[in-house]
This record gives sequence, structure tokens and C-alpha cells, in this order.
Amino acid sequence: MKIRFLTISALTVFILGSVGCSKGGKTKGTPNDGQLHGVAPDSRGSMGKPFGMVYIPPGTFHMGPSDEDVNYNFTARNREVSISGFWMDATEITNNQYREFVKWTKDSLSAIQLGYFKQVGDADTAVDWKKTAAIKWGDKGTLEKLSPLMLTPDNRLYGKMEIDPDKLVYNVQYFDLKEAAKIENKGRPRKDFIHRYNQQVYPDTLVWMRDFSYSYNEPQTKRYFSHPSFGNYPVVGVNWKQAVAFCYWRTHKLNSFLLKSKKAPESDFRLPTEAEWEYAARGGRSQSMFPWGNYYLRNKKGCLLANFKPGRGNYVEDGGFYTVRADAYWPNDFNLYNMAGNVSEWTSSLFYESAYNFVHDMNPDIRWDALDSDPPRMKRKVVRGGSWKDVGYFLQTSTRQYEYQDTAKSYIGFRCVIDLPAQLRKK
Repeated sequence: MKIRFLTISALTVFILGSVGCSKGGKTKGTPNDGQLHGVAPDSRGSMGKPFGMVYIPPGTFHMGPSDEDVNYNFTARNREVSISGFWMDATEITNNQYREFVKWTKDSLSAIQLGYFKQVGDADTAVDWKKTAAIKWGDKGTLEKLSPLMLTPDNRLYGKMEIDPDKLVYNVQYFDLKEAAKIENKGRPRKDFIHRYNQQVYPDTLVWMRDFSYSYNEPQTKRYFSHPSFGNYPVVGVNWKQAVAFCYWRTHKLNSFLLKSKKAPESDFRLPTEAEWEYAARGGRSQSMFPWGNYYLRNKKGCLLANFKPGRGNYVEDGGFYTVRADAYWPNDFNLYNMAGNVSEWTSSLFYESAYNFVHDMNPDIRWDALDSDPPRMKRKVVRGGSWKDVGYFLQTSTRQYEYQDTAKSYIGFRCVIDLPAQLRKK
């Protein structure tokens, strides 16, 4: 019903424009000769090459083990699949990049608390970012006005007023296309597929201590996300739901700018599917064990090729004790950094042991948006790539792991993808 209504409206506008509104009986850019020439969606331009991302061309590869399944898990069977082209972050999302998300959330909530709004239409209002940027965070009077966002007095050290991380929530809003596309949902109103919820965004910095018993990691807890020395290191302590919220925020940020610049809005940023991640990690090497090829974890000079745990109790031989910079080591043939090691990465896919047996051979994927009330089994998300604390087996491009969507770890990060045309490479 919605599509028919829009079609009739568009047709009405076209007829009125051709007869009563156009000058000389012509529409802009379309000859009035009775022939079919087509009409572009609009006259707005498109964005340029997305910053910090590389294009992954479409292709076919063998998904699954390129070597023996040493654990005999049988959760991944080798099969040939095809993947559409997409853009992917060259590196894992860094602390600096994720901190921008946290800062935006803090500033927007503060602006709402202080009433910093401006009129943008007949009835719509938006945050006045010019006033927000001038907030005096050292002013006691301003901080008193922001007290609902602050730590309560009994939670402060030396009485210092600080933002309560638990109150930094981003309001996620999205349209569920997957549900709307189901035949049994045909004819239902649009509002039935719009979802809104609040998501806490601040990383869980305590993961550095929680993940390792009888181990001194307090310095990482105190400094890793907040100290500038780690700005270009991959963000960790972010669960799957927070990574998804980051993707929605990044989409909102980009499209708000494009609309303001009178350009066409673009696709959504999202987490890669399991198949997309493996295809990108292989870098065009369809049957290779690692992103750099077969079969070894060292090059011919004896240098380790990734950040992982090369031996029992040996974390430093590869050049990093914990994580390293997100752009460390050589990239693969798609110019993607650290697709093996450093931190494991969230994907959008549900972890299901036999998924390879029934998913499609065209852009294979299996998803489940688990609710808090769902059983733990339905909250398992595929994690790929291996990390700084893993042995070499987990660095293989085909190795499957999982973690629960509401769980954060000191060795799991993420990177985003977006569906944009390949032509942007030339811009």
C-alpha cells in the first residue's frame, strides 16, 4: 500500500510539472519529445571516497577450512560462495574513533540537559552544536546544571564532579527491513518495523582485569581508553550491541552532513557478515590459511607477521605485549591491516554450528536480533581473526569463534563496512 501511494504521488507531481509548472513544456534535463528518457532520482551529487576505508571488489572464494580441521569441530565446511563488492575500514576502529562517538553522545545529552536547541523547520528542533561546543566544563555552575548526568556525591573521589559513564546512552533508531520483507508481514504499517532503544556506549574498561585471573593488568584498565598514547590502538571492551550502536551513529553522522551539503544520503554503516569478513581477510587468496598466504607465521627473515601469542607465556616476541597500533604489520592484498591477530573482530552473523550447510551461496549470512530475554544460545555472534592473546591456530582466516552479544572482552574489537559503488575510488 505504501509503494502504490508513493507511485501515484510521484506520477501526479510529474504530470503537474509537465503541464502547469515547467517553462516551455519541458522538465529540467528531460527533452519533451514524447519519448522515454528516464528521470534521475534527484539532482544531488554523491559523496566521495569514504575516509579510512578500502574497496573490496566482488568475487568468488572457497569459504571454510583451507587446511585440516584439527579440532574436528565440523562447524565450517569448505564451500564456494560469491560476495558483492563493499567498502571496509582499513583498520580496526581505534580508541580515538570510538571516543568521538562517546564525546558526541556526552555533548548531545548535555545540550538536551541545558536546553541548547535551535529551530530547523516549522516544528522540528535540533541540538545547537555551536552553543554545545562552548560548554564550560570547568565551570561549577554549568556542572551543577548537568548534575543528572554526573556521578552522585557518594560515588565521587575527592568530591570531583565527573560524568557517569552509565548515563552515556545513544538512542538507536532503525527500520527493520528483514522483518518488513517477510511475506506474512505484507500490508502491515511502517511503524511496526521501526525500532528505538537506548544503548550504553562507554567501553567496559574493567575487562582487562576481569578476563585474566591472578594477573596484574590495572594499568590497562586505567589508561587504555583514556590515555592519548593509546589513541591509535584498537578499541576493546565494546560488546556487540555497542558496536552496532556505533554503526548506527556513524550512519547518522554521515547522512546528516550529506543532507546539509545537499548531497544524496548513502547506505548504512554496519558490521561485516561472517562471509564478508573471511573474504576480505583472504585478500583474494582463496585457499590460503592466513591473510598473507601459506603456511607460516613468520616471513623468510624470521619476523612474525601478526600480533598473537607465539609461544607458552611469550607475548612480546611479535613486538607487542597486549595490542599494537591498528595499522601495525603489513596489510593484506586488499590493503586491510590486522585481519589476523591484534584483536578479534565482531561480525553481524549469528554463530550456528551447521550454518554452512544451508546458507545461500550468494552473500551467505544468518542473523538473529536477540532480545535480552532470549536464551544465551541465540545471543552468540561470530568473532573472527584471533587476537593478541591467542595462539596461531586462531589467526587462520577460516577459524570460527563466538562470543555473546552482551559480553565485552579485552581482546575483541570491530571494524565497519558500507555498501557504496566502486566508482567512488576514482573521486
